[in-house]
Amino acid sequence: MNLSQYTKEFSYNLKLAYPVILGMLGHTLIQIVDNIMVGKLGTTELAAVSLGNSMIFVAMSIGIGFSTALTPIVAEADAEKNPTKIRSVFHHGLFLCTILGLLLFLLIILAKPLMAELHQSDEVIALAKPYLDWVAFSLVPLIMYQGYKQFADGLSMTKYSMYAIVMANIVHVVINYCLIYGFWIFPKMGIIGAGLGTVISRIMMVVFMHIILSRQEQLKAYFKDFSFDEIKKSTVRKIINLGFPSAMQMLFEVVLFTAAIWLCGNIGKTSQAANQIALSLASMTFMFAMGLSITAMIRVSNQKGLMDFKNLVVVAKSIFLLAIIVEVIFALMFLFFYDVLPYLFLNMENTQELLDNQEVISIASKLLLVAAVFQISDGIQVVVLGALRGLQDVKIPMYITFVAYWVVGFPVSYYLGEYTDLKAVGVWIGLLAGLTVAALFLYIRFHYLTNRLINDNR
Repeated sequence: MNLSQYTKEFSYNLKLAYPVILGMLGHTLIQIVDNIMVGKLGTTELAAVSLGNSMIFVAMSIGIGFSTALTPIVAEADAEKNPTKIRSVFHHGLFLCTILGLLLFLLIILAKPLMAELHQSDEVIALAKPYLDWVAFSLVPLIMYQGYKQFADGLSMTKYSMYAIVMANIVHVVINYCLIYGFWIFPKMGIIGAGLGTVISRIMMVVFMHIILSRQEQLKAYFKDFSFDEIKKSTVRKIINLGFPSAMQMLFEVVLFTAAIWLCGNIGKTSQAANQIALSLASMTFMFAMGLSITAMIRVSNQKGLMDFKNLVVVAKSIFLLAIIVEVIFALMFLFFYDVLPYLFLNMENTQELLDNQEVISIASKLLLVAAVFQISDGIQVVVLGALRGLQDVKIPMYITFVAYWVVGFPVSYYLGEYTDLKAVGVWIGLLAGLTVAALFLYIRFHYLTNRLINDNR
């Protein structure tokens, strides 16, 4: 195969991917800003926000995973030049995202008693509960925003969600500052202020997306005359059939990484801190792969709509190749700077915690060496998953991800972390094993499906 047929697609792939990557990094930044600003109030407040956000993160993965069902259907309809189908999917998708947001909000509120089972102090739980109420409510506008975002992504209009996230981050910082610490006419509300800041910034994201998309000339027809009479069971069923397995795929991975935090916490506080450092760095690089995954979903859906299956394979493989190149660069960065990067997260001038910090750096450095390798597996599995969603193949990949993460990954993490001297490094070897199995079998699935499509259309 001629390599140039893949590399010539790179510029268009990156043009679609970079706004998505910046948007993903923006989502992460909202959490980081909360941690930094609340951290100045004290360790109890920071622990309360961390506890609340761990529950929100699981719910968020379900909502975001479900909403990705809209993009491939919209992208396919766009290639087919079928505005009626696009309008129907957009309206049904927004309707379902709003209902799901409300259900996730209620689920988190009902799940609050579980915090007592996580062996947290009463002081932390008392602070976390009112914070969680507000941040749980922010899931409603967040999942609604995802409805608008996935619709726009399906039309290859990926820049608008990036603008919304940039705006939300600016609003978030300003409101957080005013409400956490108290400024001018605003009361000092502590971590409740952080929760309220998240709600306001996410409501503004939805409003911003509605205004900016509805004013685009080519989109105006999709925003007119919404009626509940248009909601059809068949379309609802189609979106749910795609959305539910997609939500489960994301949930399986997120809960695996949450379990890694729990396992490292069982080993000891230095292992938990080291895990958090390595996970923060790996999460930032993962956003690049996520951006390319959405690009794969959009472009594969377009080619499916055009019934051009040979070009579909070229486009998909160009994105796989680009993801491997990007992740290899990050892997090399981790290999060269594995013993330097952890220092960015710790105050080494604090003599009281010097021994602990040195141990954290020693463990985090080893984790980054494992992370260097799993960058590549993680990047491949997520872009191939995006291509499979573009083909609207979600059920078999759901089973593949479950087996890879929970039949392979978690048992390896648990055994090596709890019963060998590898400890936290063993936990991460389990993550690497799960991600590698997922990458391999998802690619086999993609290869099998595309070969069948090409042979059937000869």
